[in-house]
Amino acid sequence: MNRTDRLYALVEELRAVAPRPRSARWLAARFEVSTRTVERDLSALQQSGVPIYAEPGRTGGYALDRSHTLPPVNVTPGEAIAMAVALHKLGGTPFEEAARAALHKLLAVMPPAEVSATRDLAERVYMVGPPSTPVPRAMAEALTAGRALRLVYLDKQGVQSKRVVEPIGYVGGVVWYLLAWCRLRDAARVFRLDRILDVDQLDDPVQPRKFGRDQLDIPLDLLNGVPVVGS
Repeated sequence: MNRTDRLYALVEELRAVAPRPRSARWLAARFEVSTRTVERDLSALQQSGVPIYAEPGRTGGYALDRSHTLPPVNVTPGEAIAMAVALHKLGGTPFEEAARAALHKLLAVMPPAEVSATRDLAERVYMVGPPSTPVPRAMAEALTAGRALRLVYLDKQGVQSKRVVEPIGYVGGVVWYLLAWCRLRDAARVFRLDRILDVDQLDDPVQPRKFGRDQLDIPLDLLNGVPVVGS
């Protein structure tokens, strides 16, 4: 059994006996791996958001909080691939990591047989296109962090500048933009993500700002039909 299958199986094993715990030693014997491997797998599941907790004591072990989990989801392999393709399109956007985590959570609650069929189908699907420009973590977390950012930005004339900005939202389309209040210009501005040469998150907390489309230095027709996140 490979690691991916084992992670799904661990969740299902803990769900089946919840709220009773299973010891790391018992799980290691069940899946024919070392105790250290099981503990590493359980830690990975916890970090991905699976509500697994440790119960101390001689009869303790690891248990799944069943009240915060869903039973196996009735998603067909075709539906799972459709979601994977849709989430793949978020590559190069501020939501790339969140999309990857969402897909892992979907697979984690599917029955093992359906996961296997999904994996087989995935091997027959090919994504063709140029690689996306990666978005720095500080940029991806711009809205949720609630902190000012220091940017090194290259404008459309090729002029490089340093700015301190307060994140407001995102505009997404063929090109993705960060909407922010520019302290240098004392106005709302948009910054193309692929022109941000460097970014650092500052300790300076910021309050959400309101803005209108007439405040943005971006063609209004670009915003038509494009959802603005975090406005």
